[in-house]
Amino acid sequence: MFHGKMKAVTFSYDDGVTQDQRLIEILNKYGLKCTFNLNSGLLGTANALIRDGVTVAHCKPQPGEIRRIYEGHEIASHTLTHPMLPAQEDREVIRQVEEDRLRLSELAGYEVVGFAYPGGGVNYDHRVAGLIRQSTGIRYCRTIVSSHSFDLQDNLFAFKPTVHHLMEFDEMRALAERFVALRPETPALFYIWGHAYEFDIDNSWKKFEDFCRFLSGRDDIFYGTNKEVLLAQQETPEETA
Repeated sequence: MFHGKMKAVTFSYDDGVTQDQRLIEILNKYGLKCTFNLNSGLLGTANALIRDGVTVAHCKPQPGEIRRIYEGHEIASHTLTHPMLPAQEDREVIRQVEEDRLRLSELAGYEVVGFAYPGGGVNYDHRVAGLIRQSTGIRYCRTIVSSHSFDLQDNLFAFKPTVHHLMEFDEMRALAERFVALRPETPALFYIWGHAYEFDIDNSWKKFEDFCRFLSGRDDIFYGTNKEVLLAQQETPEETA
């Protein structure tokens, strides 16, 4: 169970961009919790991306702003500089993940234990997952492969989110309606992920806020960070009391 409830909702957003602040305002308004996956080696940089023919800002907060911006949510690792990990040697995989984790832990003021694989396409494999499990302080890793399922998963180092917020918006809304109506006999998790800068591509901020409003305020749902919901199943009743 998730802190006494059979259903849980969590969000996960990558890259640590300045749009996260607007996203956090929406999440806080509706009592929702998110894990933000940051690249500590890129903090303070300013760039732009072209997505679907639209140029959007891809700027990172300053290191000293991190604790304030993400207060009340979870900070997790996304590697130092966002490389495709399967293309890296063992030593570099470990360095990218563990040094990022340690730097972010210092900035956050608590131990960072979460991770999201960076990049699109095939961005992890069994070797990479094994190195992270065996040689870093990371306790869970999120992939970019949607499960479209609420089932829990045994392998927390290749965890599949339920749905992507932009590429699968209609599917996400349909899943939310199913999840709200669900009366599960076993624990069920609704896990949404994306990048905050993607809201700027089609100005979908209001549409996403409407989604958050619909999903929030349910007495039978626990709203938590990735750490709170993924690691809850590994804790004893005494630890969750």
